[in-house]
Amino acid sequence: MKTWIALNMTPGVGPAVAAKLIARFGSPDGVFQARRAELESLRIKPETIESLMRREFAEKALEEYENVKRLGGDILVLDDGSYPTLLREIADPPITLYVKGDWRACFDAPCVGVIGSRMCSTYGKNASEMLARDLASRGICIVSGLARGIDTAAHRGALEAGGRTIAVMGTGIDSVYPKENKKLVDEIVEKGGAVVSQFPLGTPPIPENFPYRNRIISGLSYGVLIVEASERSGSLITARLAMEQNREVMAVPGNITSGKSFGTNYLIKAGAKLVQQWQDVVAELPSEVAAEILPPKIDEESTSKKVKQPELMPAGLNTNEGHLWGLLSTDEETHIDTLLEKSGLSFGDLNAALVSLDIRDLIRVLPGKFYARRA
Repeated sequence: MKTWIALNMTPGVGPAVAAKLIARFGSPDGVFQARRAELESLRIKPETIESLMRREFAEKALEEYENVKRLGGDILVLDDGSYPTLLREIADPPITLYVKGDWRACFDAPCVGVIGSRMCSTYGKNASEMLARDLASRGICIVSGLARGIDTAAHRGALEAGGRTIAVMGTGIDSVYPKENKKLVDEIVEKGGAVVSQFPLGTPPIPENFPYRNRIISGLSYGVLIVEASERSGSLITARLAMEQNREVMAVPGNITSGKSFGTNYLIKAGAKLVQQWQDVVAELPSEVAAEILPPKIDEESTSKKVKQPELMPAGLNTNEGHLWGLLSTDEETHIDTLLEKSGLSFGDLNAALVSLDIRDLIRVLPGKFYARRA
């Protein structure tokens, strides 16, 4: 593990460079034992080669691991059996994951990413909270990026449902960005969620970190739901990454006059799944996952062949009311002229019986003088 951590801490070694090095030398140990000429043949930055040759992070790696343990966290490496399976499948996965919280339970659950605009509307915030809450209450772990706006709403929705959520960070796990979400991170960890980062301790929230964070959000998830996004939103980058990783892309439609909805409406037009309720999301998950969440489909053909049990007439009906109730159906609407013909009642008696049944809320009165029995 020590050499994995050291390789990840080396400046200039991101997931793509790490993948190139490990493919060439077989392991982090092999990388640090490589000759200068071998490293130079891979066209790596000279300063990165110097750092690898000096093995300057070899000793710091043990200190890093101990500091993470003191924070109550852990470090997973790419060849570790605990490393999340879905994330390992993407191209150039991060070689280390810094984790804190109940990460095992979170990784074992089916995960869905929920992301969107930092400057979200009230509509977007409410939609994010509602969908995250509904999904989390059904055992789906909500993955998001801890950003202001939609991400924060998604985490909070999952927590409100008593579910699990993963906050993927663009910093080290020893710092929180934005700072106002420090209490949210504490709550996520306390309530069975997890925080995840590929970055060493002390890493600041610099802009180039967030595309790496977004790759983890989509990589951990079966699909990504974009709730609200402007034309230039970073959420559209995550959507593209999800497509490249063969993940489902879903979007919540928005007001066509709102700039905050341009990105989501564009994604739907381009083929993303339109989402209005939690069932729309679950339907896009692998069949074996969806089957555990969605109610079983009714076999209408076999059901229709079953002998229907006789329905009990409501108590307290007089002869005319009972006769009419028996003529009506919950499945079909019947016109008053048909009732008049079939019942043999006078129009006055028919109308009196219908009014009585309506008052007792036993029938539905429909436009055009049609009637039906209430279910």
